[in-house]
Amino acid sequence: MTKTISKDPQSMSFLDHLEELRWHLIRATVAVLIAAIAAFIAKEFIFDVLIFGPKRSDFPTYNGLCNLSKLLGLDESLCFQELPFSVQSRKVAGQFSVHIWTSITAGFIAAFPYVLYEFWKFIAPAMYDNERKYSKGFIIICSFLFFLGVLFGYYVITPLSINFLGGYQVSDQVINEFDIDSYIALVRASVVACGLIFELPVVMYFLTKIGLVTPEFLKKYRKFALVIVLILSAVITPPDIASQIIVAIPILILYEVSIVISKIVVKKQQKQTSTLPK
Repeated sequence: MTKTISKDPQSMSFLDHLEELRWHLIRATVAVLIAAIAAFIAKEFIFDVLIFGPKRSDFPTYNGLCNLSKLLGLDESLCFQELPFSVQSRKVAGQFSVHIWTSITAGFIAAFPYVLYEFWKFIAPAMYDNERKYSKGFIIICSFLFFLGVLFGYYVITPLSINFLGGYQVSDQVINEFDIDSYIALVRASVVACGLIFELPVVMYFLTKIGLVTPEFLKKYRKFALVIVLILSAVITPPDIASQIIVAIPILILYEVSIVISKIVVKKQQKQTSTLPK
């Protein structure tokens, strides 16, 4: 079947646009699969270093908290020992299945900039020429925010969650022996969720562009946003105040940045409107 990408976007039918979208999705999927294959081959690094890194007491986050504790004169109150739990697989194909899906997740994270590029290429024909020239900036900013969120989720949310849940016991009679699916689901949810949450300024930019959001709207409902952020922090972190505050602060900063971005977009739109001939 011949591709229709050479057609003028203005003259393309609905089916032509679907065909175009299909090829963008195929290329994005191939990129994810290639990165997933590389992650599958690098099994030792992905699992022993990355996945099970937050389980060890020498993880950088724990070392940083321990050094901070000593610096503040709190002795070793924030220093962590080896976490009292083990990870096991209780299914015949459990480890192989985890290997496959973890590789796909890693492939998506690694190929995220290219997935964004394909998304941009699909929507670019509907934009003005002066908007298309910002394509590189869009991909760089979105990728930076996503990877920043991934790092935040990996180095902050994941160790806090694993440390709290891994050491929590309702009774000395109960031993924590987690299934590998459950452990990796926690790591995956923390990392990917934070990566997507950090895209908030970009989402607000596009919502402002199409008129669904205004700076006044964001300011008016700032209090409600604070409540939502605190609830979200409570969901993705252990149920202690310190962890929730650590998570809430960057999200609130992103919300304030979104307000500034929304103001800039509105001002540009007003300027363009004022320069149009009456």
